[in-house]
Amino acid sequence: MSTPGKRNVPSDIGLVAFDVDGVFTDGRFYLSDDGCESKAFNTQDGFGIRALLLAGVEVAVISGRSSKAVELRMAELGVTHVIQGCKDKVAAFDELIGELGVAIEQTVYVGDDVPDLPLLRHAGFAIAVANAVASVQAQSDMTTKAAGGFGAVREVCETLLANRNNGD
Repeated sequence: MSTPGKRNVPSDIGLVAFDVDGVFTDGRFYLSDDGCESKAFNTQDGFGIRALLLAGVEVAVISGRSSKAVELRMAELGVTHVIQGCKDKVAAFDELIGELGVAIEQTVYVGDDVPDLPLLRHAGFAIAVANAVASVQAQSDMTTKAAGGFGAVREVCETLLANRNNGD
């Protein structure tokens, strides 16, 4: 990951939240003639999410869109904090950290596009995926080498866990 030099990765992470489209996926979705939507998720990203959960880190997805595919994939991974169709990501995030008792400084948000900017600025640590728009990369503390849908989530998970282990 590259670092613009803003904040350091927190070693005491309590919550990592992700956007979905463009982060867990490459940003594309397929819509059939009968209205069925499908998305492609990276299997290796799933391993990273499970590693975070096993390490006791809360994981959430906060998406402006709603998708049954997201609901199914997150259930499969054991992610219980799934917020879809969200119009105000910052408010949803604040409600979640309040419920979990996590300090804002212990939070990470991963995004890729303009709707993520308010939450990237708000979270304790901001990460952009490699395919993020320029304004998101400029506002983030780190940018992954991998693109969304192609290992970015796994890269985030491994980086955060490595830093957490080095901070102990």
